[in-house]
Amino acid sequence: MKFSKSFIPTLKEVPSEAVIPSHILMIRAGLVRQLSAGIYTWLPLGYRVVRKITEIIREEMNAIGGQEFHFPALNPKEIWEQTGRVEAFGDTLFHVKNRDYVLAPTHEEIVAWHAQGALTSYKDLPQIWYQIQTKFRNEPRPRSGVIRGRQFLMKDSYTLDRTFEDLDIAYDKHDKAYRKIFDRSGLKYFIVGASSGAMGGSKSEEFMVKSDAGEDTVAYCGKCGYAANVEVAQSVSVNAARDNESKQLFEIPTPDVKSIDELCAFLKIDEHETAKSRVYMHDDKPVLVLMLGNDEVNESKLGPALGGNVRPCHPEELKEISGADAGSIGPIGFKYRIIADNLLEGANNLYSGANKNDYHLGGIDMKRDVPNIEYFDLRTVESGEKCVRCGSTLEVFKAIELGHIFKLGTKYSVALGVNYLDENGKEHPVVMGSYGIGVERIFACYLEQNYDEKGIIWKKPLAPFDIHLIGLNMKNSLIDETSNKIYEELQKEGYEVLFDDRNDVSAGVKFNDADLIGMPVQIVIGEKNLKDGRVEIKLRAKNEKQIVELPQLNNKLKELI
Repeated sequence: MKFSKSFIPTLKEVPSEAVIPSHILMIRAGLVRQLSAGIYTWLPLGYRVVRKITEIIREEMNAIGGQEFHFPALNPKEIWEQTGRVEAFGDTLFHVKNRDYVLAPTHEEIVAWHAQGALTSYKDLPQIWYQIQTKFRNEPRPRSGVIRGRQFLMKDSYTLDRTFEDLDIAYDKHDKAYRKIFDRSGLKYFIVGASSGAMGGSKSEEFMVKSDAGEDTVAYCGKCGYAANVEVAQSVSVNAARDNESKQLFEIPTPDVKSIDELCAFLKIDEHETAKSRVYMHDDKPVLVLMLGNDEVNESKLGPALGGNVRPCHPEELKEISGADAGSIGPIGFKYRIIADNLLEGANNLYSGANKNDYHLGGIDMKRDVPNIEYFDLRTVESGEKCVRCGSTLEVFKAIELGHIFKLGTKYSVALGVNYLDENGKEHPVVMGSYGIGVERIFACYLEQNYDEKGIIWKKPLAPFDIHLIGLNMKNSLIDETSNKIYEELQKEGYEVLFDDRNDVSAGVKFNDADLIGMPVQIVIGEKNLKDGRVEIKLRAKNEKQIVELPQLNNKLKELI
């Protein structure tokens, strides 16, 4: 492809709307252009990479027996209502104006609809169906470029099996296929246990890349490899103590004391002697959640623990529910359901709010004073805590989700009547799995891991081109003739070549663009070397240059590429 005939709008300056490296590089290198918040156009250079990623995915999915579909993005709303996911997705689900249709963020319902009545016998199973399709999510605050957009390209696949044992086999196939896809894409990644969220089902795992740009937070043990999204992560943590003697309850004036840190400073106590209160609405009924010290409520754990609809209480609701504002609420005298994190079980001589503004209670005994309390794992794991598997120190950091695999079970088949008859004519629901990969996320994560101060560092097989051929001073007839001849010869040899044949820009601009765009190999045709029958080769990743005799160019390229 000749640069002079191509649309590659490179930029010198960092665009104001871009913050993370991948977003900055995509815009500066002319790979994407933003149409609206969270909506991007893939420009020709970037779309070459997208196609290469999808082809890797397609090859690995076909290798495990996948059959490619192309399901419609526009779905009848009534199908989604049958599974309850109109409510589960809430405002993130795009509704078409007449409200009878939705734009699909995923396709479990549509797969089940197609399977219903078509896969009627055990002989029809198993099946692996997949697609590479545009999806939609009404993201309220799109960010991080293509990582968190409103329109995105996704590979989603679905397995349909007779039994949960068969689902285990299908799940394992996808696990191996995903590892191959990400390995071939040149990514450094890890795998974590995760919450299934609105997808439902049982076991799920996420394939993640460590990045400050990530929207997920992960707990990771560098020694044994334990990794889990903080939505489900656990650690070895110390329970609140139980003293031999329980004090009687006593009230303490605590003017203007609202936080655990302020309470500890005021009373000169340790945070592990305190119980922090948070009030939530569960199916429109108040629930008090108690946490040890400064531990934070993990709402991803709280939701499954309570079931139903859960939301934090609004500040204006607290006084009516508890008699006090935030910072003065506690379990004694609270008239509604109370639950607590496991670390508080059996503890005594605790301090918490008195349900009266500017007062706290001391001497709280969880066994004596809060007899009907329920305990769950509700806390958010923090860096520095001990690994539940090996006892080493955990690191908590941000990460980008590349892919997510779920064991759905029979959630969708039961809701949509997807049944089959076994060898004895007995009817059973089909057992399903769901497996997603963000195509643009592979692209963005590659850039997050492969760049320097000059620009992108591409490697095969994702590089848009193998070679960036740079003709300096194309007005010189010898350079023009030699550059075009080399361009044609390289193409005949099967190389993908971007030829900078522009004659209206300086050598400096060409060199800067070449480093910014970042093809693996640069070939520079300049007057000084060409007079001696030589050209310069530069390896972008190592920033190494070498001079090669023209007759040896092809052999050298075979050695390098």
